[in-house]
Amino acid sequence: MTVDFKGRVAIVTGAGVGLGRSHALGLARRGAHVVVNDLGADTDGTGGSSDAARAVAQQIRAQGGRAIANGANVTDTGQVQQMVDDAIAEFGRVDILVNNAGILRDKTFAKMSLADFRTVLDVHLMGTVNCTHALWPHMIERGYGRIAFTTSASGLYGNFGQSNYGAAKAAMLGLMNVLAQEGARHDIRVNTLAPTAATRMTENLLPPEALDLLAPDTITPGLLALVSDAAPTQMILGAGAGCFAETKVYETAGVALQGSDLSPEGVLAAMDRIRDPSGQAQVENAFAQTRKYARMAAEARGLPLPWQD
Repeated sequence: MTVDFKGRVAIVTGAGVGLGRSHALGLARRGAHVVVNDLGADTDGTGGSSDAARAVAQQIRAQGGRAIANGANVTDTGQVQQMVDDAIAEFGRVDILVNNAGILRDKTFAKMSLADFRTVLDVHLMGTVNCTHALWPHMIERGYGRIAFTTSASGLYGNFGQSNYGAAKAAMLGLMNVLAQEGARHDIRVNTLAPTAATRMTENLLPPEALDLLAPDTITPGLLALVSDAAPTQMILGAGAGCFAETKVYETAGVALQGSDLSPEGVLAAMDRIRDPSGQAQVENAFAQTRKYARMAAEARGLPLPWQD
């Protein structure tokens, strides 16, 4: 199967440098018209210039593609809506959204100001929400959409000194899970990329010998798969150095406690059984978990099942 974006229109945020730049160029090489969005800020979100976005758009045009540069701040809903309107005016529609823009303000939680915590959440989480919300009605109306969020191992697994970044990136999981369900009947597929890349945001965190292995262009093929016509939905794709893996959330089989065991002491006593991974499984949605617990409790008490699976 050949992945072809000919005639498709994509918006890529944070596309002036690093991963975003690689994604924008990768989409353009396979035929997509691209809105190259970048505020041009430093890694901490300060400053701003559209020079980087213009340079990427010019590179795409020089290679025979179509692209426009955009300097919208993803935290500003008015600017985001204008970006979407400009994209539709220029290209007629938008099929693909790659939410990639982000900043870092790393400190331990004890030393971090709430202002820095909130700013990182605003860019990563609300920036993603703003762009997605602005495009959502358009994609519903057209009956097609491919949306990619960007998470991080810091959100999925934790990383010292990145409580703000980790919280914002973990939020992508919840947003994806809901929007993948809400968008399914409109052929809107929502996935999340979990990249490990050598970019200006990570260059001081990685040893020099790892930088070449973790180049952004080793990750972009995964992103292109997540926004293709044949894309999955509700998937977290780990990517780095040409390596790809899926991250999933599982729930153990668990235990049903009653009587004197239904107490803090009983929960602690049962902790090994609660955490036993044998029989663990994915949970389809939030209400599936509710059904599971009600069924387990009914079975433990010898009561009729509240409903059948």
